[in-house]
Amino acid sequence: MNRPVLLLTFLFFVFSCQNRPSNPQEENERKTAYDLIFQGGTVVDGLGNPSFRADVAIKGDRIILISEEGIPEEEAEIVVNIEGRVISPGFIDNHAHIQTTIHEHPLAENFIRQGITTIMASLHSGNQPWPIDEYARSLDVAPNVGFFAGHTWTRKQVLGLENRAPNEEELEQMRQLVRESMDQGALGFTTGLLYVPANFAEIEEVIELAKVAAGKGGIYVTHMRNEATGLLNSVRETIRIAAEAGIPAQINHHKAAGVTQWGWSEKSLAIIDSANKAGLDIKHDLYPYTASSTSSAILFPQWALAGGSESFALRVDNTEELEKIKEDMREIITYDRTGGDLSRVQFRVLPSDESYNGKRLSDMAADRGLPNSLETCVDLAIELQLKGGFSAIYHAMSEEDVIRIMKHPLAMIETDGDPVSYGVGYPHPRSYGAFPRVLARYVRELEVLTLEEAIKKMTSMPADQYNQKERGRITKGAFADLVVFDPEEIQDLATYTDPHRYPIGIDHVLVNGKFVIREGALTGERPGVWIKGPAREVK
Repeated sequence: MNRPVLLLTFLFFVFSCQNRPSNPQEENERKTAYDLIFQGGTVVDGLGNPSFRADVAIKGDRIILISEEGIPEEEAEIVVNIEGRVISPGFIDNHAHIQTTIHEHPLAENFIRQGITTIMASLHSGNQPWPIDEYARSLDVAPNVGFFAGHTWTRKQVLGLENRAPNEEELEQMRQLVRESMDQGALGFTTGLLYVPANFAEIEEVIELAKVAAGKGGIYVTHMRNEATGLLNSVRETIRIAAEAGIPAQINHHKAAGVTQWGWSEKSLAIIDSANKAGLDIKHDLYPYTASSTSSAILFPQWALAGGSESFALRVDNTEELEKIKEDMREIITYDRTGGDLSRVQFRVLPSDESYNGKRLSDMAADRGLPNSLETCVDLAIELQLKGGFSAIYHAMSEEDVIRIMKHPLAMIETDGDPVSYGVGYPHPRSYGAFPRVLARYVRELEVLTLEEAIKKMTSMPADQYNQKERGRITKGAFADLVVFDPEEIQDLATYTDPHRYPIGIDHVLVNGKFVIREGALTGERPGVWIKGPAREVK
C-alpha cells in the first residue's frame, strides 16, 4: 500500500474515533432518557399536598422523574414548556353512561376535553356488556374504562320486567350472573333502584347479590331508590346493604331533589358520617349542577310501568287504575320533582315531536293554551309516555345542597354524562363541562374548595376507591395520565340551552403517556386500557 493511501486510512481512523461515542449504549440512553418533559408547571399531585413548581418527565406510559431543580432539555425527545399552567393527574369520572356504547365513541371527545382520562361505567338502569371481558378486550379507545356487574341487566335476564320477588331458583340464577360478571373483571355490583325493573327488588334481593360481589372483592355502587322525599331512608338502605353484605358502598350523584327536600343534604351527610364512624366504608359522588337528567319514567309510580309500554297503556285505559296513577303522579311531581312548575322540565329528546327538543314542558302547555299547573303536567306526561316517553332535564335542586355535598371529605366528582356526537340532541351540560365547572365555579369563583382539594376529589380518591394505586397521582412510577390547564382560564361553556360547547383552558391531556389532547387539539390517539376489577383485594 502506497503512502498516500496509508495516510488517508490513518486520518479516517482518527476522525472516526474522535466522533464515535465512548459507550454507544450510554449515548443512546442519554438521548432517550425521557420521551417527554413538561417544564416549569405547577404540580398539583392529586394527593392533597400543597402545589409546587417542578418539571415532570415521562418515559413510555409512566412518570419517571419529578424535579423541582429542573431537568435538562436535552434529556428528552419532546419538551413542553407549561409555565403558568397546572399539571395534575388526569381526572377520573365516577359514573358515565358508556357501558355498551363506548366503542361507538372511541375518542370520547366530550369526556377527554374535560381532562377525564378514566371513566367508570357504573351502570344503573342500563344494560351491561356481556361477556364483560370480551367487550373490554375488544375496545380501542382514548380513555381508560372500567365496568361493573349490573343489577338491572341481571334481573332482566331472569325476571324480565315483572314486579315480583325471585324464587330461590331464580335468585340463584341471578347470583350466578353476578358471579360470572365479577370473574370476567367487573369492579363491583351496581344498582339503579329508582328505575324499573330494579325498583321492584326488595332489599333482601340486593343484599344477596351484593354478597356475591363482596366475596370476590367488589364494591357496591348505587343510584338510590329515592333521592327526594325518600332520600334519608334511601341512604339508610344503602348503609344496610353495605353492612349486611360486608361490602364497601358508594352513592352515585348524591343529591336532595325536589324543592321540599332542599337542605336535607345536611341530614343525609350526617347519616353517612355515622356509618363511617361505626366502621363501614361509605363514600359518595356528585355532579356540579342543580338539575338532573333522566327519562320521563321518574314522573310515574313504578308499579304503573311494570311489564313495559303495552301494560302501561292497558292501565291507562282502565278508569280506576288511571285515577290511581294520576294520584301517585301528583305526589311525585309535587314533592319529588318540580313542585308542579312545568318550566322545571326541559326536554332533551322527545321522539314523538323533536321540535320540542331543548324546550320546556311549559312551552308545550303554552302552545296548547294550557295553564302551567300540576294537572297539566300530569296529563301531558301521560300523553307523552304513551307515545314513547322522553328524556328530560329536571331543574329541582339547590346549589346550597350541591356545595354542602361537594365539600364533604368523602365526596368525589362524576359527570353522569353520555357519550355524545357534537351538535346532536340536547344533552345535559354535564356531558361537556362537569369537571372544568368544579375548577371554574367552585374553586376559582366561589372558593368552596381549594385547587388541591378539588383535584384530590377528581383523582386519587376515585383511583383508591377502585384499587388503582398507580393512577390518580403525580408520583414517580405512576401511570402518566395527566392534564395540563390554565387555572385562571379553565371554564365550562356548555349550558342547558346551548349544551354542545367544549370547555376552554385545557392545553394537554395524556392517557398512559400519549397525548390525546395536544395544544388544545384532539390527536386521535387511543391509548386507553381496561381497568379490570375487582376494586378490592380478595381476602
